[in-house]
Amino acid sequence: MSDIDQAAVCKAARELEQGKLVAFPTETVYGLGGDAENPAAIAAIYAAKGRPANHPVIVHVSPEADIGYWAAEVPPEAEALIAAFWPGPLTLILKRAPHIPDAVSGGQDSIGVRCPSHPVAQALLREFKGGKGGVAGPSANKFGHVSPTNAQHVYDEFGAQGSSPVAYVLDGGQSEVGIESTIVDLSRVASHGAVLLRPGQISIDQITAVLGVAPNAPDHAAPRASGTLDAHYAPHTPVAMVAPAELPEIVRRLAALGHKVALIQRCNTAIPAAAMIRMPADAASYAYQLYAALRSMDQAGADLIVVEALPQDAQWQGINDRLRRAAHDSSGILQRLLPA
Repeated sequence: MSDIDQAAVCKAARELEQGKLVAFPTETVYGLGGDAENPAAIAAIYAAKGRPANHPVIVHVSPEADIGYWAAEVPPEAEALIAAFWPGPLTLILKRAPHIPDAVSGGQDSIGVRCPSHPVAQALLREFKGGKGGVAGPSANKFGHVSPTNAQHVYDEFGAQGSSPVAYVLDGGQSEVGIESTIVDLSRVASHGAVLLRPGQISIDQITAVLGVAPNAPDHAAPRASGTLDAHYAPHTPVAMVAPAELPEIVRRLAALGHKVALIQRCNTAIPAAAMIRMPADAASYAYQLYAALRSMDQAGADLIVVEALPQDAQWQGINDRLRRAAHDSSGILQRLLPA
C-alpha cells in the first residue's frame, strides 16, 4: 500500500498490546513482531518460527525512542552510527538494560536494536504503546528459510489469518532493500572495538567513514545475532553457486543427466533451464529481488537452484553473505550430481 492505512496500523498495534503476533513491513524484510517486553509474546515468536531459544531477536523502536531505555550503555560510537544511519537498515548490539527481559537476547546480556525507515513500520511503532514500546521482530518466516519481502510471502509461510499463529499481517508493499539489516556489535567496544556481525546494505566502507576505523571481524566470544548461523535464508530446493564462465556448461551437463535446473543469472547468455529468472546487474536492484527470486525458483519443482556467482566487491557483500548461507547445506551437491 502506498498510503498508510491508519486503521490497519491501529489494529496491528492493539494486537501487539494484547500479546499477539503481528507481521509488519520494514525496508529490509517483513518482521514477525511481538511486544519486546512481554516474555510470553517473545516465546510465541520463537514457537511460530521454530527458532532456537538461544538465538536472539532484534527490537524495533520508533525514531523518537530513548535508546537508553533499552541499553545499559550507549557509547559514542553508537551515537555516531545512529546519527548517520537511523532510521535505516542498521542494527546495533548494545549492553542490555537490566529491566529488559533477556528472552529477546537469547539469554545474553546484550540487545539488538534498530529503527526502521519504512513509513508503515514507523507508524506502527509510534502507535504501539504510544511510541514508547519496542517490537521484537525477526523475519516473518520459519527459522532458516527464505525471508519474506511482501505480505503474500508471509501468508505463504504461515497460512491465512485465522489458521495462523500470526494474528494480523500489516501490508506495507514490497520491502525496498530486500535483505536484512547490517548488524554491528558495540557491546564490547572498549575491548574489541566495533564488530561487524552481519553485512547488509550499509557497507563496511560507510561504517568506517563514520567511525574512522574499520569494524573488526567477529571472534569466538562475539554475541550471537540474528541471521548469522552458517545455514540460513535457504529455500527447500538445494542451491549451488556457479562461476559465470562455467554456467552454460554446468547447466547443460545437469540437464543432459536428467536433472531439472532452476536458474538465477545476471548474464544475458541464453542457457536452457527448466525455469529461469534474469536478475539485475546492480547490487541494490539485485538485493531487492533476491528473496522473491529464491521463493519463485523454489516453487519450480526443480532438483537444484543454480545461482550465477556474483562479484566480490563491497557492495555485493551482504548479498553474497545471504547466498552463501542459503547454499551452505547444499555444499558439494554439484560434485554428487555430476560425474568426474
